[in-house]
Amino acid sequence: MREKPDATHDADHVHGPDCCHHDHAPVDTTQALPDLAEAKRTADPARRGFLRGGMMVGATTALGGLGAASLSHADTGLKRSTLSHYHIPASDKTVHWGYFSKNLKPVVEVESGDFVTIETLTHHANDDFERMIKGDPGAESVYYWDKKRKGVDRRGAGPMDASLFGRGAGEGLGVHICTGPVSIKGAMPGDIIEVRILDVTPRPSANPKYPGKAFGSNAAAWWGFHFKDQIEEPKGREVITIYEVDASGERNWAKALYNFKWTPQTDPFGVVHKIIDYPGVPVDHSTVKENWGILKNVRVPIRPHFGVMGLAPAEADMVDSIPPSYTGGNIDDWRVGKGATMYYPVAVPGGLLSVGDPHASQGDSELCGTAIECSLTGTFQVILHKKESLGGTPLENLDYPLLETQDEFVIHGFSFPNYLADLGAKAQSDIYSKSSTDLALRDAFRKMRHFLMTTQGLSEDEAVSLMSIAVDFGVTQVVDGNWGMHAVVKKSLFSAGE
Repeated sequence: MREKPDATHDADHVHGPDCCHHDHAPVDTTQALPDLAEAKRTADPARRGFLRGGMMVGATTALGGLGAASLSHADTGLKRSTLSHYHIPASDKTVHWGYFSKNLKPVVEVESGDFVTIETLTHHANDDFERMIKGDPGAESVYYWDKKRKGVDRRGAGPMDASLFGRGAGEGLGVHICTGPVSIKGAMPGDIIEVRILDVTPRPSANPKYPGKAFGSNAAAWWGFHFKDQIEEPKGREVITIYEVDASGERNWAKALYNFKWTPQTDPFGVVHKIIDYPGVPVDHSTVKENWGILKNVRVPIRPHFGVMGLAPAEADMVDSIPPSYTGGNIDDWRVGKGATMYYPVAVPGGLLSVGDPHASQGDSELCGTAIECSLTGTFQVILHKKESLGGTPLENLDYPLLETQDEFVIHGFSFPNYLADLGAKAQSDIYSKSSTDLALRDAFRKMRHFLMTTQGLSEDEAVSLMSIAVDFGVTQVVDGNWGMHAVVKKSLFSAGE
């Protein structure tokens, strides 16, 4: 028997197909809900204590995931008697490749409190077609490419006629395969959308030669922080490493299988790609040398997460998926995985949530340019917090993506908090030359200072002292155009006196 969210929420209830808001997007609404008993968070004193201090003057109760510790009717404030669960498969009809857009038609519209299972595909799957695409109808439909057409033509926010660089439609100015968008009914600018990540699972290889296994690719590429600092010859090389993951989840580590140096690849349209400059180019393995037996006896702990998750920004009609910003996007924080909650400010009606860039594992900084890029499926609960209900809560005036885990809050700082507005008309090109870790650290510091002063009632002097002795600042990524730093504060700091 499946556990229901609470006595008043019928988790078995689903809407019929007529609720889908995309003419060509098959959204399965018959899937079972995840085990919510595991998803519910314990009402521990540290969590309650942190948020008790987090209320501004005159406020007596907290809001949503910031003020309660379980997926209960009380902490969502929902008035509905039923919740729905949607399943969005990854296919050429349900993904957009390389960009966010406020003009995209939603794949589905959900209501606050609903559950959504979203399949995501890595944009590096064609590094090893045999292991990551072959036999998988969804992946094959997205990656289809012959001499006449591509399954998904636009890849990036650039011109469709490839008039800038000749790489292909969209020019690869944005690279991530994003599933969605999902519209949240009633969401308007000024609101906050809370996304709870209830489950994350690897997408198994559909090739019968590899039962029970999933695979991912790590590209040490030209955009990596290391690239101009190589010491072995040939310098200026891009190297792909293929990793194996246990699709059942029983083995919590990945192992390297082989690597190869990128060689010029000719795509089915006849364009030669001397470097990794356009996503989804099929790698002809007859042109590369596979080096097996690498990273012997190394077990890489897996921590599945989504590098890209966020809402559509308002500042431009089409936005490169690579630089993150105030509505989220390509944050590349490995903490955005199972059990975590993200809070995003809404910039456009419906919010338009998209998810992509799935990773099996990544270290802070994503130094060489990518993580273990591995297709994943996530199950989420989406909760809308209206602007008028935010007064006196930690979500009031939230203008950046905020991460909550069981034990911590994580503030994300960027070189430019809202680069689309900060840098003007040429923002989407200028951002790549203007980012720095100094600017990102300054932003993370300012946001954490504000967070501590407003949620804990600290003075500026108290907040600065606490940041220096108890808040961990780290490099989120230095490869996404708009570089990122994060600040981590533990909830247990504020449990005294509970």
